[in-house]
Amino acid sequence: MSNKEVKAALKSAREAIKNKEFKEALKHCKTVLKLEKNNYNAWVFIGLAASELEQPDQSQSAYKKAVELEPDQLLAWQGLANLYEKTDQWDFKVDLPNVYQKLVELYASSDRNKCYEVIKKLSDIYLSDKEYLKLAKVWLQLIHLKEEQAVDKKELLQLWRQMTQQFSDCLNEEEQDSEVTQHLITAFEKAMVLIDPVPGEEHRKISTDYLPQEKAKMKEACEAMLSVYPTQSYPLEVLCSHYLKTDILNEDAVSCFSRLQDLAPNNGLGHLGLGTIALREGRYEDAIKDLGQGLKKMSCSTGWYSLAEAQFKMHRYSESATSCSQGMFSLLYISINDLTTVPDAEKDPVLVALKGRAYLNKGQIDQALKVFSTSSITLLALPLGSFLKAASQSPDCGEYHFLLGRLYWDMGEETRKDRIKPFLFCLFKAAKLDPHLGCVFRYLGHYYREVAKDCGRARGCYKKAFDLNSEDAESGAASVDISMEQDDMDTALETLQSVTVKATPGSAKWAWIRRGLYYLKVGEHQQAIADLQAALRADPEDWVCWECLGEAYLNRRSFTAALKAFGKAHQLQPSSIYSVYQAAAIKQTLGRHKEAIAEYLQITAQQDYVPALKGLGECQLSLAKSLMEDCRDGGAVDLLQQAIQNLFRAVELRPDLSCLWKLLGDACTAVSIVSPNRANILVPAPLAGFSPNTQTVLYQIMYLHPGKMNTECYAHALKLMSEVPSLWYDLGLNFYRQACLSGTAEGDWSSQSLLLEKAQQCLKKAIMLGSENHSYWNALGVISMNKGLENFALAQHCFIKSIQVESNNVVAWTNLGALYFKRDNIELAHEAFKIAQSLEPLYVNCWIGQALIAERVGSYDTMDLFRHTTELSTHMEGVKGYAYWVCSTLLDKSNRDSELYRYNIVQMNAISAAQVALSKYTERIQSDPDAFVMLGYLNEHLQLKRQALQAYQRYPASVHTLNRKAGICSGTSGQWEEAAQVYNSTPLQELSDLGGLALAYCRAGLIPESISAYERALAVASNEKEKAYILTALAMLQQQQGNLDSAKTLLFKCSMLKEPIPESLLCLCALGLVHRDVTLAAAALSELLKQGSASASVVEQQCLLTCTLLALQGNYSAVQREASRAVHSNPGNPSLWALLSRVVPQYYPRKANGGAVAGHVACLSSMTQGKRALLYSGVNQLASGRHSREDTKRNALKTMQRAVLLCPDDPATWAGLMAACHTENTSCYLSGSVPSRQCLEQILMSVVSEKGDIERPLAQALEGWVLQQAVTGLMLGGQLEQAEALCTQVLNVSAEHPAVMLSLRQVQCQRLLLANDDTVLPDSALEQLNNAVIMNPSNIGAWHWLAEVYRSQGLLVQAVMAYRQSLQLSSQLGLHNSQVASLLRLALLALKPCMAGVPGNDWKDLVLEATTEVLKLGTCPVALLFQALLQYETKMAARSVETRRLLERLVYVYSQDFPVTVVQVASWYLLKHLHTKDDQELLNYMHTNKIMQFSHRLSINNTGFLEYHNQHSLILCKIFILQYVVRKSKS
Repeated sequence: MSNKEVKAALKSAREAIKNKEFKEALKHCKTVLKLEKNNYNAWVFIGLAASELEQPDQSQSAYKKAVELEPDQLLAWQGLANLYEKTDQWDFKVDLPNVYQKLVELYASSDRNKCYEVIKKLSDIYLSDKEYLKLAKVWLQLIHLKEEQAVDKKELLQLWRQMTQQFSDCLNEEEQDSEVTQHLITAFEKAMVLIDPVPGEEHRKISTDYLPQEKAKMKEACEAMLSVYPTQSYPLEVLCSHYLKTDILNEDAVSCFSRLQDLAPNNGLGHLGLGTIALREGRYEDAIKDLGQGLKKMSCSTGWYSLAEAQFKMHRYSESATSCSQGMFSLLYISINDLTTVPDAEKDPVLVALKGRAYLNKGQIDQALKVFSTSSITLLALPLGSFLKAASQSPDCGEYHFLLGRLYWDMGEETRKDRIKPFLFCLFKAAKLDPHLGCVFRYLGHYYREVAKDCGRARGCYKKAFDLNSEDAESGAASVDISMEQDDMDTALETLQSVTVKATPGSAKWAWIRRGLYYLKVGEHQQAIADLQAALRADPEDWVCWECLGEAYLNRRSFTAALKAFGKAHQLQPSSIYSVYQAAAIKQTLGRHKEAIAEYLQITAQQDYVPALKGLGECQLSLAKSLMEDCRDGGAVDLLQQAIQNLFRAVELRPDLSCLWKLLGDACTAVSIVSPNRANILVPAPLAGFSPNTQTVLYQIMYLHPGKMNTECYAHALKLMSEVPSLWYDLGLNFYRQACLSGTAEGDWSSQSLLLEKAQQCLKKAIMLGSENHSYWNALGVISMNKGLENFALAQHCFIKSIQVESNNVVAWTNLGALYFKRDNIELAHEAFKIAQSLEPLYVNCWIGQALIAERVGSYDTMDLFRHTTELSTHMEGVKGYAYWVCSTLLDKSNRDSELYRYNIVQMNAISAAQVALSKYTERIQSDPDAFVMLGYLNEHLQLKRQALQAYQRYPASVHTLNRKAGICSGTSGQWEEAAQVYNSTPLQELSDLGGLALAYCRAGLIPESISAYERALAVASNEKEKAYILTALAMLQQQQGNLDSAKTLLFKCSMLKEPIPESLLCLCALGLVHRDVTLAAAALSELLKQGSASASVVEQQCLLTCTLLALQGNYSAVQREASRAVHSNPGNPSLWALLSRVVPQYYPRKANGGAVAGHVACLSSMTQGKRALLYSGVNQLASGRHSREDTKRNALKTMQRAVLLCPDDPATWAGLMAACHTENTSCYLSGSVPSRQCLEQILMSVVSEKGDIERPLAQALEGWVLQQAVTGLMLGGQLEQAEALCTQVLNVSAEHPAVMLSLRQVQCQRLLLANDDTVLPDSALEQLNNAVIMNPSNIGAWHWLAEVYRSQGLLVQAVMAYRQSLQLSSQLGLHNSQVASLLRLALLALKPCMAGVPGNDWKDLVLEATTEVLKLGTCPVALLFQALLQYETKMAARSVETRRLLERLVYVYSQDFPVTVVQVASWYLLKHLHTKDDQELLNYMHTNKIMQFSHRLSINNTGFLEYHNQHSLILCKIFILQYVVRKSKS
């Protein structure tokens, strides 16, 4: 019964597992186990179900229970393997190989394929765990099973090959186990037995893999493989590697290395082996060669070690250290701990030396000395006895003998020369014991060079030392230097090239610099630069190398690079004069003479360096010549004086240098070009022919003693170098210049001929010495054709000869043309000049020749040709010719409308160009009266009256024309009395003389004399037009004397003439305006306008008179319209733009921005009008309130600053600047910031007083305004005491000054009010204030101030009366702005009681009355705001729609004309109104559209803010009104 239940339960469990009902399966299995505790299947099912339910531990226990019950059954082992495979637990992974091993045993007899699969899994586990022995056994087990199965031979071979491959790869990475290695060898052997054919590619490959594994029978295996594959080098490579690793270097090893090298010459092992054997045998050179070749093919630590050892033996320590670092083994930097572990290291001198060097390399000098002192040997720093002891203990050590010899060398010169001392013996013995020790031969070289003076042996020793150690820079450098000294350049260059070829960047500095100097010497500059740059890479701080590089650049003509190189050298070595000198010389070559002079002076300040003095003189001479070309003779003479002094210093130091005397002569000769009265030069006394003890004298070189000094200088130069043709040439030119100067004096022709003959002889001598120089021939030709010789045939021959020597000779062609022109051969002269022009179009002399020819033949191009000469350069002949033709054209008044006149004079700006050129001419040539007359005439045309007067006075003639010119110029320059005297010196028969005399008397204040002169002029007038002008002048004089009726009579008489002039009508109109006779002014102006078109000046005067008449009539808006109309009709007239800018702020300030633009246009159109227009533009900006906080670029302050800069002598500009500063300070106070322009009032007021060069009434008005402005500024800044002191100071000087008294009372009142907030002014004080205001009846601001005082005292009725008085005064004066200001102040005064809730309608009516009047005058947003606020306060209870309409009119209808403050206040009250009405929709609309510019500060639900703003809204309104009124009152 129980057996059936067990089967049924197992069946149910199997079905449950099949249906994946694992819990049900567990229940059935537990039922089985209750009945049958050791049921195998039940435990297997439990393991499977628990595994699926992710209960690995329960599953493992069940499987192990089943395995214990039936160890040979597969089911439980398979389940256990599956459990371990899918569960990631370390204990399961550890036990999995055992399970696989059991499965292999069970599958071996039942299922071979599954057995192979399990073996594969098992081998993978052993391979990953690196259990190679177990892996080998598994492989052998697999192969054994395959053999039992009798598989194919190829399959067995494949398995053996796989086993060898896998184990070869594994054992190459890990330490080899002997048993595993034996299994691997067995696998190789089995594979080699099975492989076929032999020999074959596969057999060769497996044999190659087999050789490294077989150690015991390696030689036999290699030989066997060589016998089969004799061309393969691999067996030999294996053997050679084995010999090197085991350090077996017997005959077999040598044979193996040789065979490998023969078989594979490029194989590195053969070279390494032979090199190692050479090292053992002491053949160090061969060892280094073979090891180096081998290491190039393959890197090997033992090879690097052997190479380092060989290099160490050869004393190539740096190369040895490099080899050590390559092989990861440092022989020189060996570990100190390793040395201390060596037994008896203290007794081994080599180890002691190594230990000491190790301490030295680590920087532990004290420990190194301790080691050396306690040991039996010593090194360099120890006494001689220790060295002797060390040498005796190691007699075969060449290094100790060298150190001993070096100690003898370091003892001094006596020891080196003492042959008794064994110095040479020690060095010779060291060389014999160690022939590879290069330092021995270096010191032998020192001995032969410095002591024995045997350069040949020294060179050989240095060469030997350098051959032994190529890093020995000292030996290499010495060898090269001696070779160069012995002119053996090939050897030296060969040595240097051998070093530079192998040198790495930044090394071998000594070789690079020496080779660079060699190339510099032979002229290969590019190669020299490259080598010197390589030297600088090794040592960038070597200033000598930088200087050498600079020399190379300089020789290559790379001046900029050379300048930088010398600059770097000077930076590294500031005391080096050579670097500074070369930099100065380069700048001199580049034409930067001023910079060169500064550096030359830097040198000469330290010492008298002759090259620097010479360069300094040359630069100063060159600068002087360039200044002379521009006729700046004053500066040129100063430079020539400095050049002479510096060159004379050089001559004193080196009188044997011919070039210095030549330069000194050139400097003295250059003075001959300037005017004689400028040739005053301080020269050294010896040079002037005085005693050397005499002080420096003032010596007029070319005026007192022509050519004395420069001739002596050239003579000194010729004494030193008599065969130099250029010196004879210079001397000849010097004699020629002396002849030209002497020829200007009267009765001195004999000396001139003598000098010309001397010049001719000198030039002939120069031609004899150097006939190939074209300049010599040209100069001889010029001298020969000069007056005094006039040998024209010789001159022509010389010029032609010069052209033959140099075909592109523009000077000779020009001189030849001048010769033909002098001989009146115009055609040949023209051809010669034409050729010269084609050769050099910029040569001015040939153009002057063509201009003279054109003048001779009467060509229209003459003036244009002369003008072109002045554009090319300043040549005296061309300048005078051009000035002559300009003056001639100006004197001919019949051609003013011709095209030729417009081109030559107007378009080419001929008058200014000729005046500038002629000014230079008269500075150079001051003995030409014609030039001064022409200069005065040109200055007159340019309105330069003072300069014209000076020109005429330079050479005053007795002719009346010059006197008349001088009189005109004296008058126009302000010297009226002198002008009258000059006019009286004329016959006074011409109208111009009488008119000039009358004008001079008038300007001098002599009115009766002036009237008399005009009456005499009226008698000689030839036509009615002249009479009209004279009558007009007489009328002006009569008006000036107060005879108004006589003036009118004369002017009416002018208008009745047949040829009336507009000037008489202008005077008549002005007369009516001055006397406020509107009818007379209007009639005269009407007649003036009937005359039709007029000149630009008359149009401006007409517009000015019209505007004045309109202003006199009270039609202020028409003033601006009239000025605008004139500008529109004449947009090119800058005077009208300036007039428009002038009238706008005074009569129509609301258009002040346009007025500022008009002033800017006038400033751009004309510099003359622009200076004044800039002031007008600034006034307009003040009227519009444009300050820096509003516009940082275009504001009143910046404009006024520019006006002051352009017109510093105009007091009005300083007053405008004062107003602009006040505006800036006011804007700062209103914005709550600190003003940055305080304490300027008194300074600017004093400047205005100093600059008061204007008519007295205007000056008084300006000073009064400035004083009030200063007092206002001080009051605004709180400086009441200074303001009161200023007023008191003015009253002490002028007691009758009502404006100042008013200012004083204002200051005193302000001080009383500020002393206490509750101060009540007594009636007497108020009476004084009222009287002070009444004394200034036209001062509207005073009435405003008085009203404000009344308001502060609570006297509102009196305040209203004061405002009404200011309003009445504004109406009488026709001041629109003042009317608006008075009405707005009155409205603000009345609005405060209304908003405070004072009962009654009087104040409300007053607000409406004032604002209505303001709106009648024009649009005013402030008036609209006041009406809205009044409506808000009075109609709030009824929730007036009118209130909302008025406020919305200001808020929504926003324009640029509405100030921001108005919109802000209106927005606030509109918000408050909407909030009261709870109109949430409109509130949201206002916030959404950001109507309020400060909406981010508002909180509608914050009642505290509402209360706060309710208290301060009136304050905000008041501040804005003050801003608005201040801005409107600026004009």
